Amino acid sequence: MTFNPQDRNLSVFHHPIVTVLVDDSRSFIDSLAFQMDPSRAVVTFTDPHEALQWLRDAYSTPNGFLPVRVTHDDLTFLTERRTVQLDIDRIYRQIHDMRRFVQPGVVVVDYSMPRMNGLEFCQALQDLPCRTILLTGTADEGIAVQGFNHGLIDRYIKKHDSNLVERLDQEIDALQQQYFAALSRTLRDLLSRHSFSFLSDPALAECVRQLATRYGFVEHYLYPNPAGLLLLTAAGHATLMVIETRDSLASQVESAEAYDAPAALIEGLREGRIVPFFWPGNGMYTPACVDWEQYCLPAQRCEGREEFLYALFDMPRHLLDEPVVGFQEFLKRFATDAGSLTGR
Repeated sequence: MTFNPQDRNLSVFHHPIVTVLVDDSRSFIDSLAFQMDPSRAVVTFTDPHEALQWLRDAYSTPNGFLPVRVTHDDLTFLTERRTVQLDIDRIYRQIHDMRRFVQPGVVVVDYSMPRMNGLEFCQALQDLPCRTILLTGTADEGIAVQGFNHGLIDRYIKKHDSNLVERLDQEIDALQQQYFAALSRTLRDLLSRHSFSFLSDPALAECVRQLATRYGFVEHYLYPNPAGLLLLTAAGHATLMVIETRDSLASQVESAEAYDAPAALIEGLREGRIVPFFWPGNGMYTPACVDWEQYCLPAQRCEGREEFLYALFDMPRHLLDEPVVGFQEFLKRFATDAGSLTGR
């Protein structure tokens, strides 16, 4: 996972997605796709009109994973009686659905094409959430600058740059982060005001980036109870990063005291030395957690706008209800049967 310096906060969720390449030269596009990061799923088009139709079809189905739902008063259906409901569990439940990886988040398109040039193509995508990279020839650079300044493209790279593939991989990673940041920004801002302040703290985002590099996490999802992030490796191994603040630990202390928990547990929580994951008690201490040591780990600290205390727990599989579909599993199927996943 990478983080764009222009938006250093966490997105509500992040996972690998599809990159789309559009160029009228089949030999060039096949060569480019072959040289790119092998863990990147790539869909290619030589016909820009076909690519546009496929992208529009891909975005025509509403994202069933976003947890915001608008409901009406059952009797009047008046617009002023509308309410917004959040089903935060829907965010991490994406891990059971392979379709999450097929979102076309970044489109790379050549400028010089006979039927439609790259800027015209990107202009036709303005109402879609995907990010765009324009490949240019030497004579096209001035046009690319104008397109960038007018917001028609997000990046441009010289097609004959000696470091084309390396630069392209770097820019795609950065734009994928922008894609998820934009997708979840409103929801993140709303949730940050309540129990998930860590979503809008750059220090915590940097901490997650370092953990992803160290342990090979390629996906993260907001997890509601206890508050934290569900982190997945490419193999689909799930780790829960439980994130506490001093206020949330105080609530843990109150719950533990109400059930006459062992003094060592209460003291450890009060002093911020341990982070709990009391999954038998739905996140809080209950008599079912009397062997409390097995549900607690030493607290790690992250100093941001406030002090965060966190620990990484192996996620019990029975809490996830269904099998996890990991990115490696998706890549294997994509390599052998991409058509059934992409509709091409």
